[in-house]
Amino acid sequence: MSASPNLLAVEGLRKSYGGVHAVQGVSFSLEAGEILALIGPNGAGKSTCFNMLNGQIKPDGGTIHLKGEAIAGLPPRLICRRGVGRTFQITATFASMSVRENVQTALSTFAGQDRRLFGLATRQHRHEADGLLDHVGLLAQADRPCAELAYGDLKRLELAVALSGKPALLLMDEPTAGMAPRERIALMRFTASMARAQGIGVLFTEHDMDIVFEHADRVMVLNRGEVIAVGTPETVRRDPRVRTTYLGEGLVYARPVEGGAP
Repeated sequence: MSASPNLLAVEGLRKSYGGVHAVQGVSFSLEAGEILALIGPNGAGKSTCFNMLNGQIKPDGGTIHLKGEAIAGLPPRLICRRGVGRTFQITATFASMSVRENVQTALSTFAGQDRRLFGLATRQHRHEADGLLDHVGLLAQADRPCAELAYGDLKRLELAVALSGKPALLLMDEPTAGMAPRERIALMRFTASMARAQGIGVLFTEHDMDIVFEHADRVMVLNRGEVIAVGTPETVRRDPRVRTTYLGEGLVYARPVEGGAP
């Protein structure tokens, strides 16, 4: 990694709900082109942390800097315009629109054409939309309604939509949830290759440990709202506290099934 300032710098992030401390003093950094996995047991604070980073939840304390600019507490639309893209565990696309129209709609939004959004979707940004679809392997399905897509293709479409804003930071909430094993591997291989080639920082949550340890440059582990470990996949995998709290003893992670990028 380069010695340039961190793409994302988080210090002392906190969020409580009554007496429940969902996130307690979380600090970490992420560099351009780096892939960081955020893992931990259910209730560890992963979703709360994610939602504070993209503005869905306002932190009680702490700082979030993106490319040196403070973004903690800003609404999602402003954080998005500052270079943060996000995909969700449950795909969010317009089922009645075609694959291409979904991407055109996103491009129109980022171009500030919100008021006439749907009227413009079929007429503007076609070339750019097709470029993004080609990038994620969906150009051949550009004219199909989203309702007809297989789940793995919907995940790739959501990634194309997230990339339409040219993000510097991509937040991916369980990107392979519900996908077949080969689809999971293909999507994450593509994402990792793209992120490193384009210098996009990626923070993702994931329950599939094979995916985590195969693709992450570093892994951060939360438990009860606190960071209990952060480091390379091998370092984290061998950490006694992580094994006791989350991974369990004696786990063996299989090598991924061979498969090409989508």
